Amino acid sequence: MAYVRNGKEGQAASNAAAVVASQIVARADRDVAFTVQLVGESRHILVQHFVGFIENELEQRGVVYGAHPLLRPFIETHARELTDFVLSGVSLRHQFGLQALERMTGDPLRLLRVDLWDSLQSHIDDAQRHFVSGAGGMLRILEQIDGISPAPRNGNDV
Repeated sequence: MAYVRNGKEGQAASNAAAVVASQIVARADRDVAFTVQLVGESRHILVQHFVGFIENELEQRGVVYGAHPLLRPFIETHARELTDFVLSGVSLRHQFGLQALERMTGDPLRLLRVDLWDSLQSHIDDAQRHFVSGAGGMLRILEQIDGISPAPRNGNDV
């Protein structure tokens, strides 16, 4: 059964996205938080720190560049992961709610909520469209799995 987003079905999915966005925005004062996020040069400084840290730790264990062709990508990937871990922890400790932000910015018309609603509705709709566009591939995988017969059992299997 293929789901095609057009006509009534597409409108129903878009309406569902609008309903979900409205439900989330209705809870914005307690559930939506804006966070501090370090970007740009600060993020680069942190990545470079972790690259040096990982290189040093590996060198102390006898692993140096040239020991493996994928060592540099390994180090860079892990440095970015460690950076993301640190930055997500920092941002979580410095949250403030939508209502506080509205007071600070003097937003009596609650335009932030309208922007949030628009963004949520659009992203939910995009996510639904993306899922539907790939659903055929998922169905093919499920059909292949259904078509695979289990290996014969030898009587010793539990």
